[in-house]
Amino acid sequence: MSYFDAASSAPLHPVARQALLASLDEGWADPSRLYREGRRARMLLDAAREAAAEAVGCRPDELGFTPSGTAAVHSGVAGALAGRRRVGRHLIVSAVEHSSVLHSAEAHEGEGGSVTRVSVDRTGRVDPAGYASRLRPDTALACLQSANHEVGTVQPVAEVAEACRAAGVPLLVDAAQSLAWGPVEGGWSLLAGSAHKWGGPAGVGLLVVRKGVRFAAQGPTDERGYGFENLPAIVAAAASLRAVRAEAAQEAVRLRELTERIRARVPRLVPDVEVVGDPERRLPGIVTFSCLYVDGETLLHELDREGFSVSSGSSCTSSTLTPSHVLKAMGVLSEGNVRVSLPWGATEEDVERFLAVLPGAVAGVREKLGAPTPSAVVQVAEEGELVVDTLGKRCPIPVIELAKVIGDVPVGGLVRVLSDDEAARLDIPAWCEMREQEYVGEEPADKGTAYLVRRLS
Repeated sequence: MSYFDAASSAPLHPVARQALLASLDEGWADPSRLYREGRRARMLLDAAREAAAEAVGCRPDELGFTPSGTAAVHSGVAGALAGRRRVGRHLIVSAVEHSSVLHSAEAHEGEGGSVTRVSVDRTGRVDPAGYASRLRPDTALACLQSANHEVGTVQPVAEVAEACRAAGVPLLVDAAQSLAWGPVEGGWSLLAGSAHKWGGPAGVGLLVVRKGVRFAAQGPTDERGYGFENLPAIVAAAASLRAVRAEAAQEAVRLRELTERIRARVPRLVPDVEVVGDPERRLPGIVTFSCLYVDGETLLHELDREGFSVSSGSSCTSSTLTPSHVLKAMGVLSEGNVRVSLPWGATEEDVERFLAVLPGAVAGVREKLGAPTPSAVVQVAEEGELVVDTLGKRCPIPVIELAKVIGDVPVGGLVRVLSDDEAARLDIPAWCEMREQEYVGEEPADKGTAYLVRRLS
């Protein structure tokens, strides 16, 4: 079995396993106590904090451990907003942040605060100047991830941090995906990370608050912060971060070559594929692509049967039947979406086998969906226009039916696709972009929406 979902959770690093087992024997006592066992535990905790701070690039007394990366984000956002409440209640986030940041933003809005969501380009990257233009006198906090968790695009943190510094606004960076590869550059103010993203154990996050940043911890607090520390896990998290950093430069070169191989060959092996994310400014191990006319959930099951564990941002794999907010913000195709995130040590043989298996898996799914669907009703509305009724059908059926009939109208004619699937709002314009047809727009329709496409060729 080839595990290609390291961006969700990386396999436990051997060094983390060794440190975890060793500290179970040495670090079980209360590190706040003065007796021998407590002093030993305190020494382990302090050493872990110093090692993590060195890797992050901060002072040890600026770094604290949390029960998860999500907890670090929630605490960081809430504490920074509370600390600067006198300045204002305006929060800035990018549209492609991790859900933990976006959920914090929603909670802030629910409490009466205001939120600006900065858009991204088609590669998933924010424009630094555009981000800076959203800063206001009442902006209490700005948030920007160091790199995107779904498509791997690296964000211009240093440029945004400089704009925030000039405006006197602290910048919180969610660095969960990038910390394994190196410290985050720029003058950021707060930083969050998650150990299981770099090969440490789950249940450990870190939150850095720079000296001088106004911060007021929220919720019940005591001298222990989040309570009794999971010291063995913390020690293992710090040890694994140090270990992966020692290997990062060499491993980055190797994984970049493998992901570039996937980026280049998938479009040649599989027709009608869009590779998404920035082609240059991206993390070493992540490559994401979307396949037209494919049910994402079915494709993931097919790849699982072939021995590959991958993830997807397709609405077809979501319980809400809506596309990934990242793909939606980028305006790219969501159906048949596959994210390959290679773990450290992934082999060339595994990648080659994936490339050998993928075309057949996609073709098989397309064959299942490619036959005419009895429920898709095509009718002539007026001269030069067709109406395709796909109400009640989910992705990728609306796009499949559109592709079938586009040639039945004359050049300049319209196809009106009726759909009540939220994914169609994203996938039909993306299809037009890929197939060089004109997306005219959308109109309200009975029981759904009408999407208008003009045939250009």
